[in-house]
Amino acid sequence: MSRPIRVLVAKVGLDGHDRGAKIIATALRDAGMEVIYTGLRQTPEMVVNAALQEDVDAIGISILSGAHNTVFPKVIKLMKEKEMNDVLLTGGGIIPDEDMQELNKMGVGKLFPPGTTTTDIAGYITEWVKENRDF
Repeated sequence: MSRPIRVLVAKVGLDGHDRGAKIIATALRDAGMEVIYTGLRQTPEMVVNAALQEDVDAIGISILSGAHNTVFPKVIKLMKEKEMNDVLLTGGGIIPDEDMQELNKMGVGKLFPPGTTTTDIAGYITEWVKENRDF
């Protein structure tokens, strides 16, 4: 790859618990990725627009509020409208397994529950980008 992988990490909605998102952002940076952290209380529109402006390879959304079945479908819809077909949408948080499976069917990438190692997350993003992005 001719440049570092670029990842946007976001917290959508009123969920104010951002410790995990900050840990992931730091771990991805330590793995050699460029990380843009949007901060708290983002809307799906703000996340997708920031991802477009920053020309990211992946968007990672942290959800602990239970709003995953609202947030991820909205973000994937906006990404499709903007023809961001080669950008990974992934994330993690408190998401039941059956909801993860339904979100995966919609086009959301792998979702990570609490306790997943940061090396597993960085490895997944790296492999996905190698297989799906051309730069």
